[in-house]
Amino acid sequence: MDGTEWLAKEASMEAFDRRTASAILLLLFAASESFAGEPVHQDLRLTLSPERHAVSAVDTVTFPQGFSAGEGGIRFALHGGLAPRPLTPGSRIEKTDGPAGDPPVETYRMFLPPGTRTVSLEYGGAIDHPLRQVGEEHARGQKETPGAIGPEGVYLTGGSGWYPRFPGKPLLTFRVEVRLPAGWGAVSQGEREIRETGDDGVRVAWESRVPQEEITLMAGRYTEYLHDAGKAKAMVFLRERDDALAARYLDATARYLALYEELIGPYPFPKFALVENFWETGYGMPEFTLLGPAVLRLPFIVDTSYPHEILHSWWGNGVYIDYGSGNWGEGLTAYLSDHLMKERQGAGAEYRQTTLQKYADYVLAGRDLPLTEFRSRHGSVTEAVGYGKTLMLFHMLRQSLGDETFRKGLRTLYRDHRFRTAGFAEVRKSFEEAAGQDLADRFDPWVARAGAPRIAVRSARAEPEGASFRLRASLEQLQEGEPFPVRVPLAVTLEGREAAWETAVEMTGKEARIDLLLPARPLRLDVDPGFDLFRRLSRGEIPPALTQAFGAEQVLILLPSGADEVWLDRWRKLAKTLSGAGPGRVEIGLDADVSALPADRSVWLFGRENRFLPRLTEGLVSYDSRIGEDSVLLEEKEFNRKGHAFTLAVRHPDNPELALLWIGADDIEALAGLGRKLPHYHKYSYLAFEGKEPANVAKGRWAVSDSPMTLHLPREDGSVSRVPMAALAPRKALVEAPDPPVRERTAPGGPGGRR
Repeated sequence: MDGTEWLAKEASMEAFDRRTASAILLLLFAASESFAGEPVHQDLRLTLSPERHAVSAVDTVTFPQGFSAGEGGIRFALHGGLAPRPLTPGSRIEKTDGPAGDPPVETYRMFLPPGTRTVSLEYGGAIDHPLRQVGEEHARGQKETPGAIGPEGVYLTGGSGWYPRFPGKPLLTFRVEVRLPAGWGAVSQGEREIRETGDDGVRVAWESRVPQEEITLMAGRYTEYLHDAGKAKAMVFLRERDDALAARYLDATARYLALYEELIGPYPFPKFALVENFWETGYGMPEFTLLGPAVLRLPFIVDTSYPHEILHSWWGNGVYIDYGSGNWGEGLTAYLSDHLMKERQGAGAEYRQTTLQKYADYVLAGRDLPLTEFRSRHGSVTEAVGYGKTLMLFHMLRQSLGDETFRKGLRTLYRDHRFRTAGFAEVRKSFEEAAGQDLADRFDPWVARAGAPRIAVRSARAEPEGASFRLRASLEQLQEGEPFPVRVPLAVTLEGREAAWETAVEMTGKEARIDLLLPARPLRLDVDPGFDLFRRLSRGEIPPALTQAFGAEQVLILLPSGADEVWLDRWRKLAKTLSGAGPGRVEIGLDADVSALPADRSVWLFGRENRFLPRLTEGLVSYDSRIGEDSVLLEEKEFNRKGHAFTLAVRHPDNPELALLWIGADDIEALAGLGRKLPHYHKYSYLAFEGKEPANVAKGRWAVSDSPMTLHLPREDGSVSRVPMAALAPRKALVEAPDPPVRERTAPGGPGGRR
């Protein structure tokens, strides 16, 4: 995997929640103005002028049956400067507020003749917002714009304010017809009715007959590809022609639509499209995903992040999220895409361990929040809670109910709430219907409370009992506050048996007893060996990694005072860049300024000349690794120091709760690239890079050899043998991939027309 792997991380997560922006825009309205859940229809005719960053539009709005604006009129919002004018005889528009917000929004009141349900207005002006850095951790390189019309492309969402938004956030059906310069194309939701090329440019029309939360519109100089994928169409819009790349995405679209239709229910839209954006994004829009140029060309994206975006067609765009009660959609989408893909590869437990490690490393005291308060991802903490904890909530629910009932719950949720809004209460109700039981204890403590259980196992002993053995031990929840109700998985390694003896213990209080009658002598007890519980891991369960260094509340970066001025300046720039990679407070100093490593913070050592490097090399011995004069050994892989850069994490020698990190490089030109890339390799214990870019050539996680969740028991002669854990029972993936429908592809279409 090449050095651009870091881009994949952002491709599976929205850097900026567009629906949140839309919701903020609509807070300008009085809550009493609504449409009782009935959709509003908007018929938009636009002319986009990219060189002038401008739009001119006519919008004909049809309100639902029974609508009356009354004497007070109806309020709406538009992007600032678009200056709406009424076209319907007898109507008038008055500005009431603004511009305010980002993007700048102006609100208006439109007065209509009595009995009028259909009204037309025209407006026009510029929408041009440069890309900006967003999120708490700037080193991760996320950029966003609330809306842009320009020569490089067009990006307009419901939050951009490019069409009138009405109070109460009514659902919309719509038709949007766009005129563009020659060579351009446009993509929106629904079915494409028109695509014509003439002397005066291009005309494209899309119509959505199913209700939508917002209207999105993207435009650019696209080459288009199309083929049938069952009842829907698979489409690809690339900014440069690439037939092989398009074929991979068309095939993947058909494959994943078939997969999720089998798991959840019918795909709710007429198409799914991959659209290449003009900057690096990984957005799941209704009916299409918007991926950046580098992201979509990474070879692994099509089978990692891409199914995540397709799945948002069911969760988020098919069933709408009640953000006021907490965003459950991102966690469920991650569970049924990112986790499912790993599970099908036999790596589900590793994925869950990494998820729990992010929580342990980033969500420290005072940073946690309940799922009811999660709206969107703004950094590592909200990602670890909103994505990770929610993902584990659904995993625990599945473990409790069984796969078939869990799948039934998914189908019930989708069936009952398609094109409707659902919160955690509706999600719970759907699974209760599927299970035929009350699930309050499976949802409420995890949704309404911040935090996680900290589980410890103690006092294991085994005694013969006839031809069997009795194993007794105790479990305890160590966290402050009330206990969490959990079903704790156990695996016992038995003498002479290859397969582990597996069971689970219900834990409703702070303590629980383990009392097992076993068919052979137990040699080892493992608690939650598959990382099936959402809990705060102890340090002994997880290897030191970049997450532990980046997630620390306090960090001291020590630069090498023995380096020359040129190197020292570049090390200092790298330190400032990485200071924004985590949520904690960072101090930068020289190794000569301290006499010992402080034990109250994680420490990052820069440079091979760093005088504290021997403290780190001591910690490498237990991992069969070393830093030599001319080479670096990382487990079984040895690298020449010349031409390479390295990052290694070990436990802080004076405080195992913290990390000691080293960054070394042979080429000064590699440091800028390390600053961009390291925040995206957070789960790894060690990394090796090559060249000036630099390109990643090795990565790994140290093995965990002494977990406190493992207890070794004596043999008959009293000796304690540290045997490896016996094999856990193999697990089936939640769903296997069905064969996608095979259809003949059309020839690619050139910019603005068919080739």
